[in-house]
Amino acid sequence: MYGSDDPRSRLQAGASGGATGSLRFAAAEYVKFHDLPPQETASNGRTWYARGQNFVVAYTEAQPGTVLERADQIDEYVLIVPERGVEVALTAGAETHQIPGYSLVIVPPGKSAASVRNAGKIIRVFSAQSPDLVALASNASAYEKAHPNIPPYEPWPAPPEGFRVRIYSLDVPPQEGRFGRLWRCSTVMINMLPLEPGPRDLAKLSPHHHDTFEQGSFALQGSFTHHIRWPWTANYEDWRADDHEVCPAPSLAVIPPPAIHTSAGSDPHLNQLIDIFSPPRVDFSKMPGWVLNAHEYPMPTEQDAK
Repeated sequence: MYGSDDPRSRLQAGASGGATGSLRFAAAEYVKFHDLPPQETASNGRTWYARGQNFVVAYTEAQPGTVLERADQIDEYVLIVPERGVEVALTAGAETHQIPGYSLVIVPPGKSAASVRNAGKIIRVFSAQSPDLVALASNASAYEKAHPNIPPYEPWPAPPEGFRVRIYSLDVPPQEGRFGRLWRCSTVMINMLPLEPGPRDLAKLSPHHHDTFEQGSFALQGSFTHHIRWPWTANYEDWRADDHEVCPAPSLAVIPPPAIHTSAGSDPHLNQLIDIFSPPRVDFSKMPGWVLNAHEYPMPTEQDAK
């Protein structure tokens, strides 16, 4: 259901995998951070946590001197510094780096600390393999039982050159035929979607569904209405009403499979989403040139990816 000018119209049908056979459907999750108290508060910053089945998002409003630490992180995570004027000093293992604003960073497993030099927003995206982070999520109770239609989590292969800090500028010009700005590691895939001036054209939405993976949509700027519709089955008791949920930034929407969904920015000025997938998407990864660091991270074998 993509328009002909949408790069996703070239994705292979069925690339998201076959349905699991379940006719039970999970609800979507909507976490509007400013409607909730932060899970962590210090004199130099506030952090909110929310999760999907396979990932955890930590959103921090940092002040100068805020330090975001992981003492013994089990796997890779992504740190996003979305504002140009914000600088971060990152130490991970034996490495030390000065991270400029407007960057995306892959942080290796183990000990790490990000010291924020000036006030700004910081987003971190983890897999859900860290029990302490899962427990902090404001919507943790929604995942006390695994959601249906999502296969068990399996990380993607480690980078052949080993785990290390990898820093990428978000200054990536658009390219015809490429969808967004995609990076992946062994745990997650991030799509930094373009900044959209003004509301989305409601005559050009893109309703679609995923068979076997959920999507996290983090509103970084503006406000978004998430339109979600679940399939009808023979059993009326399985039906769910449509959602048309308004989520101002900062917020996280988690869209379960196989719900049909599309999102529309509605702020009159600027709107921006960050899409999150864990583990990375196979169909996006198969599109030549879409994943900007694909040369650093191998895909699973065809058998593993099924």
